Amino acid sequence: MSKAETVASSSGKTDNAKMIGAICASLFGWSLDLFDLFILLYVAPVIGAAFFPSSQPTLSLAAVYGSFAVTLLMRPVGSAVFGHYADTHGRKGAMTFAVIGVGLSTAAFGLLPTIQQAGYIAPVIFLVLRLVQGVFVGGVVASTHTIGTESVPASWRGVMSGLIGGGGAGIGALLASLAFFITSWIFPGDAFAVWGWRCMFFSGLLSSILGIFVATSLEESPFWQELQKAKAARQAGTRSAPLRDLFGSRSRNVLLINVLITFGGGAAYYLTSGYMPTFFKVINGIPNNVSSVILMAGSITTIIASAAAGALSQRIGRKLTFILVGIVGVLALPWLYSQLGATKDLTTITVYSLVIIFIGNATYGPIMIFLNERFPTEFRATGTGLSWNIGFAIGGMMPTLVTAASATMADIPRTLAMFTAGIFVVYLIGSFLIRETKDQMQ
Repeated sequence: MSKAETVASSSGKTDNAKMIGAICASLFGWSLDLFDLFILLYVAPVIGAAFFPSSQPTLSLAAVYGSFAVTLLMRPVGSAVFGHYADTHGRKGAMTFAVIGVGLSTAAFGLLPTIQQAGYIAPVIFLVLRLVQGVFVGGVVASTHTIGTESVPASWRGVMSGLIGGGGAGIGALLASLAFFITSWIFPGDAFAVWGWRCMFFSGLLSSILGIFVATSLEESPFWQELQKAKAARQAGTRSAPLRDLFGSRSRNVLLINVLITFGGGAAYYLTSGYMPTFFKVINGIPNNVSSVILMAGSITTIIASAAAGALSQRIGRKLTFILVGIVGVLALPWLYSQLGATKDLTTITVYSLVIIFIGNATYGPIMIFLNERFPTEFRATGTGLSWNIGFAIGGMMPTLVTAASATMADIPRTLAMFTAGIFVVYLIGSFLIRETKDQMQ
């Protein structure tokens, strides 16, 4: 039995409650984090008019997605800071501070003046606040993406990877869809553009409060605890340097290859689930209340798709799962987007969109555990956080590029088809380059 299996199994026999607590904290910590982040996707057209008005609607919308990408670009910074803290001082403290920070920065958006009220300083403040939010989001990744998989037996790690990654995305999107549905009902029509979007952001306060309860009930992972015992036995004064170790010659190459996979998974998510609220509004012309219901169904589909892909990777391996999902994506998604853009039938829209969401979210189901298995415990939080956030930051730019590359709103489906095909080619290249890592976490 490997060291990893020994640590995980002995801890599980000692206290299953701690394992369940770690799973819940990891899942819901990431869910609340993404809930705050996804709110912008649901109000993108309104934010475009309020902070980035333009005579060309696609440019205004592209600016909003650009502000979303700004947040993603700051996530590696957050992973470096909070990941170092998580590796040297523990996952629990890093998660607590980061989750609270995300919620407070999200609520602050609801207080901002629009460009009509404050002039061009308004979009500047908006972008600065997005930068701050991005640092905290990156910090949440560094802790939630390690402690959950570190706290379960080896046979459950694939499922946990998909459950945390996709479950977090699905629950976060489901909460955002619910908030969107409620605020659209309270502030119908033009009232949503005045107060509805502000209340959406104010809901970030709830995630901070819930995040405190989730994180404070958390126990440190058995891997990290075992590492501290080993350090104490070797030399009490030994200082760890996760960032230095990560960017050493051997791990630096690992990090670069990881980004090919995480970029593909991140871009696939943001061009499917992430872009769907805008697609429904500007292409299919679906009312907000109807759109929110379909998006709720999409959130459930997200959880199923990611958990299923993670479970599959536990049976056939991470590498083969990546290859299979990549082939399906490169063949199916371009056609599905062309069909979705050409129909106005609500049932057909629902079916096509759910299939698109399923494929898009299956891409990253095994990514979390794959990254965990690529790094030792000494700098796993830093390595996983940076790999995930760098790839997802680059992938998060794709909605901006898709929108900017579309001369008119009607061109968006065709542009999406081309971008998804190219992205899945990159994803497949990364899938063929990596080595199998299943059950090799140390």
